[in-house]
Amino acid sequence: MNSIKIWQKDRFGMFIHWGIYSMVGINEWCRLRERISEEDYQFLIDHFDPDLFQPAEWAKAARKAGMKYVVFTTKHHDGFCMWDSKFTDYKVTNSPAGRDLLKEIVAAFRAEGIKIGLYYSINDWHHPDYLITEGSNHALDYLPAEEIARLNEGRDMMRYAKYMRDQVRELLTEFGEIVEFWFDVSGKICPVACESAEMLKLIRSLQPDVILNNRLSIPGSHDILTPEGYVRDSDCVDEKGNSVPWEGCHCLTAAWGYNRDEKSYFKTPFRCLEILITQTSMNGNTLMNIGPTSRGYICDREVEILEYYAHWMKHNSRSIYGCGSAPKELPQPPADCRYTYNRELNRLYVHLMRWPTGTLVLHGLAGKVKYAQLLCDGTRMTLVHGENWSNENLNPRIPADAIGLRLMAAPENMPIPVIECFLNAEPQKQLV
Repeated sequence: MNSIKIWQKDRFGMFIHWGIYSMVGINEWCRLRERISEEDYQFLIDHFDPDLFQPAEWAKAARKAGMKYVVFTTKHHDGFCMWDSKFTDYKVTNSPAGRDLLKEIVAAFRAEGIKIGLYYSINDWHHPDYLITEGSNHALDYLPAEEIARLNEGRDMMRYAKYMRDQVRELLTEFGEIVEFWFDVSGKICPVACESAEMLKLIRSLQPDVILNNRLSIPGSHDILTPEGYVRDSDCVDEKGNSVPWEGCHCLTAAWGYNRDEKSYFKTPFRCLEILITQTSMNGNTLMNIGPTSRGYICDREVEILEYYAHWMKHNSRSIYGCGSAPKELPQPPADCRYTYNRELNRLYVHLMRWPTGTLVLHGLAGKVKYAQLLCDGTRMTLVHGENWSNENLNPRIPADAIGLRLMAAPENMPIPVIECFLNAEPQKQLV
């Protein structure tokens, strides 16, 4: 089985945005949006001391939440490196932290059986060769045009492109097998288009099976699409309408990095769970982000959401792992429901966002379900069909093409209950 197929079976990963910006506690773009000078940002670096950093705790929380892989931000737009790169002094080993934090994170997550992915920003607000262009979201692009022109004198994006390749080579040779490499900031690495092609060639030569996202902007170079913060049907298919591998990433608040003040923007645990289920039902993976504090721990609100995932996944992960969208031949699920389908097991999973009363009618499944159960506790569901639905005083009526599932009381302490439908083998050939 190739790496994409394995990755699609895993379905659920953890994104981690962590760096110097966590000290500001607003968002990862703070240098730009707050217009923090290079000198003031260096002052923060000189005080970066994550004394409560315990990556083993992060990894355990991810494993319990059901996350199968992690993508960590090795270098964000500020250019600060969270590993001991040989090609810059702008790195975590030159802060009070004094050690390679990426190495510790990789070791901790691997110890929990979680696969490693790495994020790397094409943007770099610190590197002396990275061009500042007006409106480019560079931390200094607000300066007057004449000042930008003066700062750009002598800068060479060709040298910067080589710097990037040197660092990517480090990341893909010194940290073992990398399942996913996540570039950020769409666009060519530099005005010379071949530099992006050189980067692609390097990556494929070092780790041919690594999954590459679509942000090098080279047609045909990517393995997956990466819609961010929202998902449309068009984000999940190619130009012919065929499903393609994709991964929707989401932050828990209005920012990716640690955000201390915007508590009202936090997604509810229910909403976070709904995102995972909905994206799986659309043949997509889910990458859910945390933004640890500058002292190195996960804040209580994020812990609450991870524990919510953990409780639900303990009982219902079978409806996520190895699952995707329902067979196209099936009608849409009932209102407030989502379908996922495991092709290998030939099982359809009905996720109930709101528990109905009486009987749940599933169209298009007449004669195709041999057994159904409530997944969280394995209790059998009673199947009813149109021909044996004798009590005309009860609604709804069961159409000829449908089955009904007679429901008992909603399970306690189980947000979004799941019904597992074991399909008959013969109809499965018609459904797929």
